[in-house]
Amino acid sequence: MSQQDAFITRAQSDEPDTERAIEEVLGQVDATSLALLILFVGEGHDLKAIERALVPVVGQTQVIGCTTAGEIGAGGYLTGSIVAMGLPRSLFRVATGYLNDLRRFSPDLARDLAFELRAEVTFSTADWANEVAFLLSDGLSLMEEQLAWALSEALGQSPLVGGSAGDGLNFGKTFVLHQGRFMTNTAVLAVLRTPCRVTAFRFDHLEPTEHRMVVTDADPDNRLVRAINGMPAGPEYARILGKDPQQLSPFTFAANPVVSKIGEDHHVLAIQRVEPDGTLRFFSAIECGLVLRLAQSTDLEAHLERELTKLSAKVGTPAILACDCILRRLEAEHSQKQHRLSALLDRFGVTGFNTYGEQFNLVHVNQTFTGLAFYPPAEDTDSLTASDYLGQSASREAEDV
Repeated sequence: MSQQDAFITRAQSDEPDTERAIEEVLGQVDATSLALLILFVGEGHDLKAIERALVPVVGQTQVIGCTTAGEIGAGGYLTGSIVAMGLPRSLFRVATGYLNDLRRFSPDLARDLAFELRAEVTFSTADWANEVAFLLSDGLSLMEEQLAWALSEALGQSPLVGGSAGDGLNFGKTFVLHQGRFMTNTAVLAVLRTPCRVTAFRFDHLEPTEHRMVVTDADPDNRLVRAINGMPAGPEYARILGKDPQQLSPFTFAANPVVSKIGEDHHVLAIQRVEPDGTLRFFSAIECGLVLRLAQSTDLEAHLERELTKLSAKVGTPAILACDCILRRLEAEHSQKQHRLSALLDRFGVTGFNTYGEQFNLVHVNQTFTGLAFYPPAEDTDSLTASDYLGQSASREAEDV
């Protein structure tokens, strides 16, 4: 058993039968030793069967999770699996809660939840300086921007990392899990406190080009862009790419995203699909008047290996909890690099899921690889201070935000 395996519990099953799959996953973990169990549930599974299986577990530990657009575990990219990560009670204190009815979102309720969860873990472990928050939200709620902003305000210096639940490529209905119950139109927040070092990270392999376009008609609440450069959005986007508008597809969007550039920093604003009337539906809210740049991909495989190597070069080999945008996976499939990326994810011990979007501190982003790297406990963990922690977690990506 490797140090990482002893530090963080990982479990998974590719059984198509849900009852057998969740039984296999739960058989690989000792719930009584865990502060938190996180489940990522692939397309096609019976959520009611999972709820039944979790009844005894929720009395032993806290359980959160979501449905996915793909899973990441041993072997790399997975489909139709159930994947789990468990954080040990000996090294983590966790408080969880949820916000329902997101379509009538209240920033005050979100801030109150964050304050309450922070107070709960701080009271029990005041001598543990390292605190992060992990968010899972309904990926079709259209409320991730508001969620990230309100929660980050209340979390202060503690990094917020999260992902939007998926539904394969169906975009029909997504669910988050809290204490044995799957819910839609809901977000789940977990605040984690630990003496171990933690790095919150976000990166992408995209570079802005000089090809600019201006959003001239948009519906931000529904993430729709009707016109670009005064022309119907879909045909104009296709014209800029030199493509037939009828040939626009998820693979086109994955390979040709747009970004909003502020100074030297950029935020990816990924396109979900083109509507029959030529309107573009995005994964993020787009304001009228926003200047977008077409982005180009660098080598996805080389970039991922370089960034994961950086994380592993810090203070030991981390256990990585990742939210990886579904468009990155689609690009990997389209470029026939999925197997090589899977090997990389497996080699670095990544656990997580493919998302409909990622949250990092104050912003909701797309087409990124975002997450938390948990480092094995060092002999001097008791002497870590808040400034030590902030130095570790305020990585280049955190500073970008």
